[in-house]
Amino acid sequence: MLQSLDTLGAGFMLASHDLDLRGAGNLLGEEQSGHIREVGFELYQSMLEEAVRALRGGEGALIEDQWSPRINLGTSVLIPEPYVPDLQLRLGLYRRLAAVESHDAIEAFAAELIDRFGPLPEEVRHLLDIVEIKGLCRLAGIDQIDAGPKGAVIGFRHKSFANPEGLIAFIREEGSGVKLQPDHRLIYYADWNTPQERLVGARDLLKRLVEIAGAVKQAA
Repeated sequence: MLQSLDTLGAGFMLASHDLDLRGAGNLLGEEQSGHIREVGFELYQSMLEEAVRALRGGEGALIEDQWSPRINLGTSVLIPEPYVPDLQLRLGLYRRLAAVESHDAIEAFAAELIDRFGPLPEEVRHLLDIVEIKGLCRLAGIDQIDAGPKGAVIGFRHKSFANPEGLIAFIREEGSGVKLQPDHRLIYYADWNTPQERLVGARDLLKRLVEIAGAVKQAA
């Protein structure tokens, strides 16, 4: 099947089909089956795009600007079939959403969904939150965030941060609530017992890191 997917965005289409067939599942749970349940939709999409490129003869490496962060917050994120019954329409919405990152664009997308299909189900609201979190990760240079009831673990892209002095100041300010491990992963302690608390908490944390990372860019 992969051999036949040789057009731009083919990996996304396959990921979307698989998402529709399997569901997103509990991305941090134990009762999972299939790759998409193990790695999450965003990463699975990226992996499939790489696989398609490899099957087509290894055309070019990943463009540096097109990397996608790994996001695991333990919540279901998808457009449910009862909300948008038509498969092709759902795939089209997924495709459009893959190119959305800014807060204003996400709000506009949400408003369109509400106007066309009614109030947003929880899974869709979480999906839009994840899309915003993905954009914040890219702005802060974060390639992975895993969150659970006790907080979050953050991995920086290439194990570096744009403003190391600002990051050290942030860690000192937070005291025992934050620590930087020898492998350059940031541990942030918090009580996030529900998926909604993790989504809000992770988003607020990432906004702070974006501000810290941006401070050195503005000074340059």
